[in-house]
Amino acid sequence: MSQATRGIYASTETYNWEKLKDGENSKLFEPVKIGAWSLKTRTAMAPMTRCFADDETGVVGEDVVEYYRKRAADGVGLIITEGVLVSFRGKGNPKVPGIYTEEQTEAWKKVTEAVHAEGGTIIAQLWHVGRLSHNELTNGYPPQAPSAIAAEGMVPRFRKPYDTPEEMSSAHIEELVGQYAKAAKNAIDAGFDGVEIHGAHGYLIDQFNSDFSNHRTDRYGGDLAQRLTLMKEIAKAVIDTVGTDRTMIRFSAHKSDAPTYMWEDPEMAIRTFIEAFKEVGATLLHPSTMDFNRVIADGKTMHQLVRKYWDDVIVGVGTLDPQTAEKALVEGTIDVAAFGRPLVSNPDFISRLRNGDDLEEYEARKHLPELI
Repeated sequence: MSQATRGIYASTETYNWEKLKDGENSKLFEPVKIGAWSLKTRTAMAPMTRCFADDETGVVGEDVVEYYRKRAADGVGLIITEGVLVSFRGKGNPKVPGIYTEEQTEAWKKVTEAVHAEGGTIIAQLWHVGRLSHNELTNGYPPQAPSAIAAEGMVPRFRKPYDTPEEMSSAHIEELVGQYAKAAKNAIDAGFDGVEIHGAHGYLIDQFNSDFSNHRTDRYGGDLAQRLTLMKEIAKAVIDTVGTDRTMIRFSAHKSDAPTYMWEDPEMAIRTFIEAFKEVGATLLHPSTMDFNRVIADGKTMHQLVRKYWDDVIVGVGTLDPQTAEKALVEGTIDVAAFGRPLVSNPDFISRLRNGDDLEEYEARKHLPELI
């Protein structure tokens, strides 16, 4: 199942939505400054693929404006958009938005203006799906990947098998790094407060990170530290363009096309990632896991292991409930808690949590067909 599918369609997980004991005094609801952003609460809207842009142009409309405005008005601290394409060859679903053309960039200005009018903070998640696509979605070009190895499964919402990708040349990779830098600049021009680099979930950057999708023998292949070369180059290019205080990086063990995957040595892998992030001057991380409470090594969860080696900002995510989020914030494991599906079905999510009101459960057939 793809990340787009897991992130928005359906869920077998259960949540504990009891009222927080301390109500308004909860750490979850206190303001915080991270990087360049002064957030109203220690909450974030997790990035979730919605597919509501014009399919031909990748331009967002008024429905998307109102969708994000409502969450900002309710008090979500940091809104992270759905994945926004850095290139037409990065498209892996119909009707996903982009930020690589002037028309796309101009359309996003209405979104950021609406969010800012409500006192909100919003960043654009920069995305390229790599091999998790089909040539009919990428203007007839084959998908791009570190190696010419097809992913297993079907393209979400397209119902065709993943294409065999084209192995990227050095020139392709150089072009890609430039596309990320340009997309980051476009995001700032569009009024976004910053960007998140999507280096997780088995998409293009993460395909370079993974041994089963990267069989290269040049400087972009090899052991894990060497395979992180592309991620480092993209991160450095984006940081040089918009600043480290406006650049968040998302990474994960989870792969959309290999949902049971885990690093052979999770602690060593996380330490290797952290060393790479420090090398390029990153300061804002968004480690992603499907289960925030899952212990993966040495009796610790993914976020606890990241905290062991990382002193800067961590955004936590992974089917969080308010109590788990509050505990992690108090302990200092994370600095901000990100929520996904509940924010789709409840535009007034923060207000409901504050008041101890019931939440509307997310239902794909009800909440996916339209933006609410």
